[in-house]
Amino acid sequence: MSNNESQSNLRIIPLGGLHEIGKNTCIIEYEEEMILLDAGIGFPDEGMHGINVVLPDMTYLRENQHKIKGMIVTHGHEDHIGGIVYHLKQFEIPVIYGPRLALALLQNKLEEAGIADQTILKPVLPRETVKLGSAFSVEFIRNTHSIADSCCVAMTTPLGVVIHTGDFKVDHTPVDGEHFDFHRLAEYGEKGVLCLLSDSTNAESPGHTPSEESVRPNLDRVFAEAEGRLFLTTFASSVHRVSIILDLAQKHNRVVGVVGRSMLNVIAHARNLGYIKCPDDLFVPLKELNKIPDERVVILTTGSQGETMAALTRISKGEHRQVRIKPNDTVVFSANPIPGNTIAVVNTIDRLMMIGAKVIYGRQLGIHVSGHGSQEDHKLMLALTKPKFFVPFHGEHRMLVKHAGMAHQMGIPKENMVIINNGDVVELSRDRIQVTDQVQSGIELVDHSGIVHKDIMSERQQLALDGLITVAVAVGSNGEVLAQPEVNLRGVVSPLAPAKITDLIVRSVEQTIEKYWGNLATNGNGKPIDTDIDWTGLKVEIETGLKRMLRRELKSQPTTVCLLQTPRGKQVKAKSNGKLPQPVKSNSSDNNGNGNGNGVEVKQDFRGRRRRRRSASVSS
Repeated sequence: MSNNESQSNLRIIPLGGLHEIGKNTCIIEYEEEMILLDAGIGFPDEGMHGINVVLPDMTYLRENQHKIKGMIVTHGHEDHIGGIVYHLKQFEIPVIYGPRLALALLQNKLEEAGIADQTILKPVLPRETVKLGSAFSVEFIRNTHSIADSCCVAMTTPLGVVIHTGDFKVDHTPVDGEHFDFHRLAEYGEKGVLCLLSDSTNAESPGHTPSEESVRPNLDRVFAEAEGRLFLTTFASSVHRVSIILDLAQKHNRVVGVVGRSMLNVIAHARNLGYIKCPDDLFVPLKELNKIPDERVVILTTGSQGETMAALTRISKGEHRQVRIKPNDTVVFSANPIPGNTIAVVNTIDRLMMIGAKVIYGRQLGIHVSGHGSQEDHKLMLALTKPKFFVPFHGEHRMLVKHAGMAHQMGIPKENMVIINNGDVVELSRDRIQVTDQVQSGIELVDHSGIVHKDIMSERQQLALDGLITVAVAVGSNGEVLAQPEVNLRGVVSPLAPAKITDLIVRSVEQTIEKYWGNLATNGNGKPIDTDIDWTGLKVEIETGLKRMLRRELKSQPTTVCLLQTPRGKQVKAKSNGKLPQPVKSNSSDNNGNGNGNGVEVKQDFRGRRRRRRSASVSS
């Protein structure tokens, strides 16, 4: 309860976007009602092998989905709407409100995923207000950013107004003519803003962020100097930048080919909504571009971040079916690398240069500007809204700290601010702000098949670091090794020769069988019981011994898998002998589809005749 002892506190719970760039996701909660504010994705780092998308951990929302009254979307960037498709497959969001362009892009995603009927999308114009539940009334306020149709939101709650800036910069000469609605923000500031949640991305940068229009003359010069085909790559969602490029193509009498599905989708929706204006005949299908002189061609492509499957990356590798680089081509990177993408971008630039392209890139050329405000832009936002409490949002830790320092300079007391982590529960009363709790937070990883659990990622990481060793061992019912174990090394690096490693492995296997056979294949009186041999226990002991030996000899820990071959006709049971860390399970089946659950692979009998497989092996 609040200090007034008569009213519940308002709870603000970020699940993503704090101490990082990306996956911006926030919950605003009052009593038994909550709304979601954006639901973005992040991108994998170099250690996330096979991962396509990084999501916030949504456990708290899954557990409290009965409270969800709807979602508010501030704009259409992937780090704000990219996670919605995944979340709708796990819990219900009854309605989603947002700007027209953002919801048009989201509609595409939902249709591709086959879940367009899972929620209701309701486009909202600037200065329109929507009601969610009994506790929340939300007004959309136009701001300026690197994508068209971007908004701040003013959320009126039982305790007061909370303003979330969304991503913003102060652009006095916006490409689309849609100006920042400072007047409406100032009106809220005059009436009283309880709390401001503000984008901190460029809080370290002094001054103002330049207008998007500032890149036009520099790109115009690039157009004028390009002798052959001109390739330009930028973020597909940078509608203003794309609009400038299309304007310059018309000015310099060039036609445009578009490469990359996301670029095609954004251009189509932006044209439909009037944010990009150009004639239809400006665009030419890729297959028709060869008929047009090179000096009249522009190719607008995805891949500014070196993404593996993006069009420009494939072009740089010579893997694109329709587009090849020619020696007279000019390639322009009208984007700066996102942290974590620098190596991928540099590699793409190198490959393009090696096959003969002239590549234009770099911050100093003025062919890219940020979509996020710098320090003076942040100060203006604070001055207009005059919040009682302040929470820096959307940025890495040093950015949040810098932004909080600016807010203190602008007159907000330190006790009225909190710097928080993902999962922190910020509670607001009319006279106090504090972090009172933490909900489960973290990340969920997604590949082409779906959510990838932590144990799978640990295995992938281990494989990447130290490689894989498989050992196939044939053991008779008397504990005799019936054939030389087959050893395969994959990705294992060692100062020892492969033959030496194989010898060590074979010796370890033989010593383990000799040491443990008496316990695994005899009854309490020491007599053999060949009808009830603990093959699974033997397999685990072999793998444990191999791991111990490899760690000692190789100074590494390759993933080790033992394929244990047993005689035909023997009953095989998976049982614990007290030494196993946990029961071993098998989902295997025989050729008739019947599971035997023994956890040991039987390939053939030891007389060489073909035999059926009784189950798949159990790997460590």
